[in-house]
Amino acid sequence: MNWLIKNATILDPQSSHHKQVIDLLIKNGKIDQIGQGLSDPKAKVIEAGKAFLSPGWMDVGVQTGEPGFEHRETLESVAAAAARGGYTAIASYPNTHPVIHSKPEVFYLLRKTQDSLVDFHPIGAISQDCAGIDITEMIDMHHAGAVAFSDGNHSLQHAGLMMRALLYVKAFGGLVMNQPQDHTIAGKGQMNEGLNSLTLGLKGLPALAEEIMVQRDLFLAEYTNSRLHITNVSSARSVELIREAKAKGLDVTASVAVMNLVFDDEELLNFDTNYKVSPPLREAKDREALLAGLKDGTIDLINSNHVPLEQEVKDLEFPYAAFGVIGLETAYAAISQLLSTEELVEKLALAPRRIFDLPVPKIEVGGLANLTLFDPEAEWSITADQLQSLSRNSPFLEKSLRGKVIAVFNKGLKI
Repeated sequence: MNWLIKNATILDPQSSHHKQVIDLLIKNGKIDQIGQGLSDPKAKVIEAGKAFLSPGWMDVGVQTGEPGFEHRETLESVAAAAARGGYTAIASYPNTHPVIHSKPEVFYLLRKTQDSLVDFHPIGAISQDCAGIDITEMIDMHHAGAVAFSDGNHSLQHAGLMMRALLYVKAFGGLVMNQPQDHTIAGKGQMNEGLNSLTLGLKGLPALAEEIMVQRDLFLAEYTNSRLHITNVSSARSVELIREAKAKGLDVTASVAVMNLVFDDEELLNFDTNYKVSPPLREAKDREALLAGLKDGTIDLINSNHVPLEQEVKDLEFPYAAFGVIGLETAYAAISQLLSTEELVEKLALAPRRIFDLPVPKIEVGGLANLTLFDPEAEWSITADQLQSLSRNSPFLEKSLRGKVIAVFNKGLKI
């Protein structure tokens, strides 16, 4: 199928057509023509209207279900959810069953998704079974196609293992990721420690549990002179620590989850478990610091923190409900008004691929048509039965949303 996108505003600072309102013709999965007044009787016309066209977006740290938890999410359903949300690529966490902790699992994931519109980039586990004890064969996984290494939603507690992982990946310029949370401090905390946790009578999860591990990992990155990505930063002090590390020249990058950018712990006053996430929603001052960190480059990218869960583990009393929400399909709408469209393209499309040493799509004639078409002003809502994800744990259902993905293109396919 060929497509002709009419009157789209190009947003791609790499492109000579950046910020131009122009037509773009896609043939056989490639950009065939870019110009004014294009026509092709064999192409399906898409009127962009007020929409922008950017390189396809990439989400980092997506939790899939398959293999092992297909009732939560299959590879097919997570790809459909990602495409609906504007993503043409995802880097998926290793927390499946079996864990993605050796090259056979990496090969499985890549083979199973090779025909998908969405490019899958496996993140290999640092430790066997993500148990935090024995280190994996990261070089084997790297050669098989793993783009980075992390124990995913299992924060790596053992400092010696973290140090060895950072040293190990230096042989091939690899990247180690960690979501910072010291379990000995976090304990069985249910929400951010503060006035609201006291008011609700819930055990608090102090920001210190994150900050002390951010500091530890930064010390280790400096000691090993290795590459570190700190995922899902949530506190103002963490942002400041990362800012200081970057000023010192450390090879460190960071990401923030959509929920922590959009909400604070006031949302928990009604005990709605759809706001129970990891890291927890913190105070308004933390949310403001996260946004400032995005704007000044301290935080490099935004991720959806997509964690599909069955209702049986979410529809419970708050202390017993599991942490996590789905986010792929609503991520853009949630953040569309927080940053400029150019800033969002940087955080959603360009920075993720640069950090993971992946080719960055470029909107030029002859290039692959890896594109996201989106309208920041479009208003819409989504119901549970409209979700592509197999899980329903979302606070955005039936809410008025602003900012919508119109279409994505990749591998000669369109959704």
